[in-house]
Amino acid sequence: YAMNEYLASRGYVVLSVNYRSGIGYGMAFREAPSQGAAGASEFNDVLGAGLYLRSRPDVDPDRIGLWGGSYGGYLTALGLARASNLFAAGVDIHGVHNWNVGIRNFIPDYHPTPEEERLAFESSPMAWIDDWRSPVLVIHGDDDRNVNFSETVDLVEALRERKVEVEQLIFPDEIHDFL
Repeated sequence: YAMNEYLASRGYVVLSVNYRSGIGYGMAFREAPSQGAAGASEFNDVLGAGLYLRSRPDVDPDRIGLWGGSYGGYLTALGLARASNLFAAGVDIHGVHNWNVGIRNFIPDYHPTPEEERLAFESSPMAWIDDWRSPVLVIHGDDDRNVNFSETVDLVEALRERKVEVEQLIFPDEIHDFL
């Protein structure tokens, strides 16, 4: 939570969301229906947080941003792709951008049905790339063993093709948990 503390110390309003499929609220919350590659239901928690922030009188509704790493990076990218009208900018740290690629790191023998493959893609930021307008900083280590570095390469290329402002910070020889 150090980054949240830092941002708050600089005057930012910080809302840290324990979205569906997070930990600490029991197995039913952790294994939420339609989460991740099965429908991205946790995006509703991110969207709800953004709408809440927009309603606050102490928040500039045109300056709401997202940041997160790993699964938080995935949700940052999904928020920017699906709700650029709400989220003005983001920092995506080694996030999953296409579940059909990312899930293979955790389930090597992943052989989805055509319907599962379609749903996994629709649950991914890459499926919504044409709607993405918000600038983003993408950070990734090129030796990440949890989230393939190719996910960042593909995302940055797709955003640049669409003239979305994107910056990247790549750490050579760095793994998922930055050393």
